[in-house]
Amino acid sequence: MRVARITLPRAAPDCYARRMGKAILRDGDVISGAALSALGVFIFLQAHQWNYSGPDGPGPGFFPSWYGLGMVALSLAMIGQKVRKGFADRAAIDWPAAGRGFLTWAAFTAAAALLKPLGFTLSFALLTFFIVLVIFRRPLATSLLTAVGLAAAFHLVFAVALDVALPVGFLGF
Repeated sequence: MRVARITLPRAAPDCYARRMGKAILRDGDVISGAALSALGVFIFLQAHQWNYSGPDGPGPGFFPSWYGLGMVALSLAMIGQKVRKGFADRAAIDWPAAGRGFLTWAAFTAAAALLKPLGFTLSFALLTFFIVLVIFRRPLATSLLTAVGLAAAFHLVFAVALDVALPVGFLGF
């Protein structure tokens, strides 16, 4: 005796919802927004272990509390904006822009490594010069003037006006 199998038609899955669900997990803005939001929550929770205010005004927990809340709010706004706009299929990665981002990261790393031997003023001037010249593609004179001007301004504000001891290199500044 043969039993006939009857297959009933299934409802077609909602392809848009499935695509959007996968797209949201692969989107760089959503991933970085979630990571920044988690970092903001961590900062906020850690800041609540310190005094929020003291007898002289804001305590050591004041700034980190607001900084953490700000990070959470802005990262959630970034995620919400991405969800509201939708997840259109994008072209391949913009490698020139990614390369400039990686170069900026490398420049910050180099500036941090040069901070002790060269001092803050010179390492900051080199960082500014590189970013303006290479990343923003400005002329050499503009890059040099910007680097010298910003380094001098930072030195005047922090070392002279606020009397903050900035790291000093072998050249004495």
